[in-house]
Amino acid sequence: MDKPIPPEKPAQLLNDLESIRELLGDAGNEPPLLVDSLDPDSIPLLSEIVTPPPSALPPPPKPLPPQVPPLRDTLSQRLNSDSELNRLDNELRAAAELILQDVIDDFVPQIEAELKKRLQARLSRLLPPRRS
Repeated sequence: MDKPIPPEKPAQLLNDLESIRELLGDAGNEPPLLVDSLDPDSIPLLSEIVTPPPSALPPPPKPLPPQVPPLRDTLSQRLNSDSELNRLDNELRAAAELILQDVIDDFVPQIEAELKKRLQARLSRLLPPRRS
């Protein structure tokens, strides 16, 4: 089995960290302490960094007033849309009837077989068996 590697001594680890710091050139810089306070005025605000958008944008276009079509055109469009709706309604109903008939045709043999089976079971209970 693998032998666990014995942990290095803390003094050796500290020496390694000190040598890395010296190599990086950060020997004079000390990390900030947790007790150091931060001046809130030194943090910039978002409004100081981001410039507002230019206000020279053109105003949004005004909506056009709705034009009222003549009454005769409105009535003819209404009649055309009603006849189209009636035609679509009739086609939809015809398609629904065809689908229903297909479903009935698919299940009739199963229903018939189940009815025959139940009838035979009922007859055998109601009528005595035949004597030959």
